[in-house]
Amino acid sequence: MTLLIIIIVLALIFDYINGFHDAANAIATVVATKVLTPFQAVLWAAFFNFLAYWVFGFGVADTVAKTAHTMEINLVVILAGVIAAICWNLLTWWLGIPSSSSHTLIGGFAGAAVAHAIAVHGFSGYVDADGATHYWYEIVSWYKAGKDGGMPSGVLIIIAFIVLAPLLGALASYLISIWLLNASRKSIGPKIFTVALMIATIWIVSNLMVPYEEIVEHGKPRFESHFWSVAFDPHNIKWFLVAFIILTVSAFCLIFSSLNLHQADAALKKMQLLSSAAFSLGHGGNDSQKVMGIIAAAVAVYINTNPGVHMDSWLDVVLPNDDLGVKGVMPGWIPLACYSAIAAGTLSGGWKIVKTMGSKITKVTSFEGVAAETAGALTLYFTEHLKIPVSTTHTITGSIIGVGLTKRVSAVRWGVTVSLIWAWILTIPISAILAGLVYYILSVFI
Repeated sequence: MTLLIIIIVLALIFDYINGFHDAANAIATVVATKVLTPFQAVLWAAFFNFLAYWVFGFGVADTVAKTAHTMEINLVVILAGVIAAICWNLLTWWLGIPSSSSHTLIGGFAGAAVAHAIAVHGFSGYVDADGATHYWYEIVSWYKAGKDGGMPSGVLIIIAFIVLAPLLGALASYLISIWLLNASRKSIGPKIFTVALMIATIWIVSNLMVPYEEIVEHGKPRFESHFWSVAFDPHNIKWFLVAFIILTVSAFCLIFSSLNLHQADAALKKMQLLSSAAFSLGHGGNDSQKVMGIIAAAVAVYINTNPGVHMDSWLDVVLPNDDLGVKGVMPGWIPLACYSAIAAGTLSGGWKIVKTMGSKITKVTSFEGVAAETAGALTLYFTEHLKIPVSTTHTITGSIIGVGLTKRVSAVRWGVTVSLIWAWILTIPISAILAGLVYYILSVFI
C-alpha cells in the first residue's frame, strides 16, 4: 500500500509539472500579442484547466491505463514510468523545449513494462496458464481494433498522432486563417459561406447531442432536471463548446469587413481570450486524464498483485472493459486532484517555453493567435472525443505553423521547427529507455 501511495503522489507531482511545462501551449500567443500580461495569462489558463473537470469524461484516462496489460506488471513498473516521465519533463522544461508530457508518460509506462517483461521472461516465448505462447513485447497494448468499427486504440495509434495531431492543427489553423482573410474583404461570397457554415454547425451539433433517455441508460444523470442533465452531460458540453467557438468566429467574420483596422484588432484581441480559454479547457481535459489513467492502472495492478485485498472506498477504482460489459469506476477525488494539480502547475508558468512558442516559431499577431488557438482547441476536442491522448504541445505548435504558412513559407522559422520535431520523435524512445533503466535500478531495492 505504501508503494501505491508513493505512485499516486508522484503522479500528481507529474501532473503539476505538466501544468507549468505545458502552460506555454495555452498562453504563449496571448502573451506574445500582449492581450494579457504573463501573470494574467497563467491565471486565465489555470482557471480553464480546472474548469475542464466538469466538462470532460474519462475516455483518454482509460486509454492511458491500458497502455500495458495490468495483469502482467507490478507497481515498480508504474513507479519507474512516472519517475522517468518526471525527469524528462524537467529536462526539456529547463532547456526550453516544448516536448510532449503525454508522450513522455506513455513512453515511460511502455518502456518500464517492456523492461519488466524481459526481466521476468527473457527474450524467448513463454506459455501462460491457458497454454498460449506470448513474447516480451506483447506486454504493451500496441494496437486494438475499435469496437463496432470505431476508432482503434493502442500505443501505435498514439505514435501515429505524433504526426497527425500537429498536421490536423496546422490544416485547421490554415483554413481558419484563409476564412478570416477572405471575411475581411467587402464581398458577398465569404458571408454566404459563413452563414452556410453556421447552419451546418447547428444542424450537425444538434444531431450529435445525447438525449436524456440515453444518459439515464448509461449512468446516473448529473441533475434531477432533464434540461440541465442534457446540457451538462460531458459529451454534450464538448459539442456545445465546438458550436459556440465556430458560431462566435462566424459572427465576427460577418462583421469583419465593416471594421477599420483599429476596431478589427480590438475585436481580435477580445476573441483571443475566448480561443485561449477554449484551448486551456482542452489542455486540462486531455492532459489531466492521462494522470487519472496512471493512478487507475496503479490501483488495478495493486489489486491484481494482492488478490483478496479489501480496498477502501477512496481507492475503489475499476477499469472499464467493453468486452465484458464492465463499466469503469473512478472515485471523485482522483479527477479533482488531477485537475487541481495541473491548474496549480499552470499558475507556476513556464516562461522558457513561452518564448519558444510565442516568438521563435513565427511572429504571432492577434489574428494568428485567434486562428492558432481556435484550431488547437477544436483539434483537442476532436481527439478527446476519440479517446486518443494527443500532445497539446504538438497540436498548438502545428497550429502556429499553419497560420505562419498563410503569410509565406519563409514566415515559419523552420530551423526551430526541425529542432522541435526531433524532440517530438525522440520523446517516446528516450522516455522508454530511461524508464527501463529506472525499473532495473528500482528492482534491486524493491
